[in-house]
Amino acid sequence: MSDNSLNGTPGKELPKITIKRAKNALTTDPPHELSKIKKVIGVMSGKGGVGKSLITSLLAVNMQAMGYKSAILDADITGPSIPRTFGVSGQPDADEVGMYPIRSRTGIDLMSINFLLPNDTDPVIWRGPVIGGAVKQFWTDVIWENEEFLFIDMPPGTGDVALTVFQSIPVNGIIVVTSPQELVGMIVEKAVKMAEKMNIPVIGLVENMSYTVCPHCGEKFSVFGESHIDEIAEKYGVRTVCKLPFDPELAALVDKGEIETYQKDVLHALVKMLMFM
Repeated sequence: MSDNSLNGTPGKELPKITIKRAKNALTTDPPHELSKIKKVIGVMSGKGGVGKSLITSLLAVNMQAMGYKSAILDADITGPSIPRTFGVSGQPDADEVGMYPIRSRTGIDLMSINFLLPNDTDPVIWRGPVIGGAVKQFWTDVIWENEEFLFIDMPPGTGDVALTVFQSIPVNGIIVVTSPQELVGMIVEKAVKMAEKMNIPVIGLVENMSYTVCPHCGEKFSVFGESHIDEIAEKYGVRTVCKLPFDPELAALVDKGEIETYQKDVLHALVKMLMFM
């Protein structure tokens, strides 16, 4: 597949961003010269469908609520859900200097490929190197102003894009998202091992859909069976583990694009860890 430019469609002007093929980088690339970013946190999972984008969004919402200016770089190019989760749409501003992220209701800066597509349901049918190039440009060409935490919503797995992020962006640490099934537990170990090989510290593990609570008696039920997250954390020396239940309220808010109104403190241990990084 040849290099592409997102030049819009007839009758509709879109900010232009040139998608370059990723190179075999051995050192991280500097961000845009006007960007100011203190901490970069990657959020990854060994497989899809475990709620990685949800956790990324909740982390940004929580840190923003605690007074830490937060942003999300949506590196899940072929499955971007961040704009819908925040109920944000439109086209980012761009000029000869660079491109500017779109701001959410509470001031979280967001950049996603969906902001650059004519329709948010249009598929992105690109090969890995082109996708990796787009992620790099979200880092080098977007102006991230005064961000205390930039969260990167990485695509599932340990493939090309994850490697591009680790090689091209100075990631301070990663958070690995999983669910309770034993198979997923095996896969999450692959993600942890990849981080170790790339010398990226694992800040914490999040087990999503860990259990559900009966609305009548309050008893907890492990829908996916016994959790193995604590065993994995102990094996790899990861100190922080968060277990999130099924929450119909949260699911409804995400569907409505209102995640910023969610009030429950479900990631307290992880938020506290980030505050003292």
